[in-house]
Amino acid sequence: MKVLPLVQRGLQTSRLVLGCMSFGGGWNDNPITKQNVLEAEQAVDAALSIGISMFDHANIYARGKAEETFGRILKERPELREQIVIQSKCGIRFGEGSVPGRFDFSKEHILEAVDASLRRLGIDYLDVLLLHRPDPLMEPDEVAEAFGQLKAAGKVRYFGVSNMSVGHIRFLQRALPDQLAVNQLEMSLSRLDWLDQTVHVNQEAGVKVHFSEGLMEYCQMERIQIQAWGPLAQGRFSGRALDKEPENVRKTAELVKQLASAKETTPEAIVLGWLMKHPALIQPVIGTINAARIVACKDAEQQAQLMTREEWYTLYVSARGQNMP
Repeated sequence: MKVLPLVQRGLQTSRLVLGCMSFGGGWNDNPITKQNVLEAEQAVDAALSIGISMFDHANIYARGKAEETFGRILKERPELREQIVIQSKCGIRFGEGSVPGRFDFSKEHILEAVDASLRRLGIDYLDVLLLHRPDPLMEPDEVAEAFGQLKAAGKVRYFGVSNMSVGHIRFLQRALPDQLAVNQLEMSLSRLDWLDQTVHVNQEAGVKVHFSEGLMEYCQMERIQIQAWGPLAQGRFSGRALDKEPENVRKTAELVKQLASAKETTPEAIVLGWLMKHPALIQPVIGTINAARIVACKDAEQQAQLMTREEWYTLYVSARGQNMP
């Protein structure tokens, strides 16, 4: 049985991850309510009930309230900390006055952001820290200094990136003593450029595909865990109203429904199973706070194992809206 790259590195994590972006209410300055905490706790319990042990955060989610809400849960249930894996991100900064929103991989910002995340979460360390989006002003040596200081202080165990290309990773990696462990990317049946990049080699259609060439293969060779954000495609293939969606989406949603019925499982499990069948051992990050929808994902790993090559390609071609080249 294949083992997740993160597990190979010694981090005992689940096949699925719960994304906590929706915790804490909206992206505003409203205070966190008891209802916000209750909804988040129900989501955490739903995740734990289906074997999810990894939780994904970012310092900007709900303007910090997502981490703070999670911290309130941990304060009431401190025994959870050693049972779970906590991942967070930094590097995106909101606009302030005349200063626009921006990306910031400076040593100062990385250190300050991690300390703030730890305070909000009420914990001593992050299992994983990701740099959220590529910063054009990134200095790899400066990032390496920040990472080294965080690791030496016991504040972060593993480091990774999000939304980065082969070039970004190689450029950063040259300054780091430890290999980056994660790259988180948008991937789903409605975001297919990561697959189209592969099948359109030596094809004119490939000119229109904008995805880092060789990224999937590179991450597999370097044992970098690929995580997928947005893997459920905002429910397009598992129950969302489709009257305004294009024909290929409606057709694919019907195929997902038929497969789920035939296999006595849920559409969510089929959608995630399709993604997880890829040999890169993609780790989906489920971005919902709805407990019922989280539980609906519990069969995903089994469906990945059961899905035939023909079923996988049927879904891929349908979602593409065109035949293979």
